[in-house]
Amino acid sequence: MRSFLIVALIAIGCSTTGAREDHPVSNRDNSTTPTPRPSGAKVYLSTPRGEVGVEVEVVKTPRAIERGLMFRQNLPPDDGMLFLLGVEKDWPFWMRNTLIPLDMIYIAKDMKVVGVVANAEPETDTIRSVGETSLYVLEVNGGWCASRGVSVGSKVRFEKVEP
Repeated sequence: MRSFLIVALIAIGCSTTGAREDHPVSNRDNSTTPTPRPSGAKVYLSTPRGEVGVEVEVVKTPRAIERGLMFRQNLPPDDGMLFLLGVEKDWPFWMRNTLIPLDMIYIAKDMKVVGVVANAEPETDTIRSVGETSLYVLEVNGGWCASRGVSVGSKVRFEKVEP
């Protein structure tokens, strides 16, 4: 019994939250953790009506990329998550444990949108890709691209994004 307790304490001590990475961190009232606020990083996209911006949370480690926006109950209207993927390829994404519909914007190395998956259905294992190579994927709320005029060919620029 004593060795089990020691192992359990070591496992909890190694985690910054005491929670598993594949489950949401809970507050005392059992709601999921609030959406982290972006750190000043922004992505700007050209549209026929002018440039639109998104404050982004940047993810680039394999673990953070795999987790993505899983377990988030909401995403502020002009916020998103930018995936720095490190390799150009036709990236497949799914919506497992993702609770909100998302638009997925695939961005090539030349900083142009090469594809958009609109209103991806939440909580599915359906693989989504665009058939084009990309180096980055930007996830925003479902319907965001249509409401702002973002489409294939839109030019993209980053601000305060560290590769």
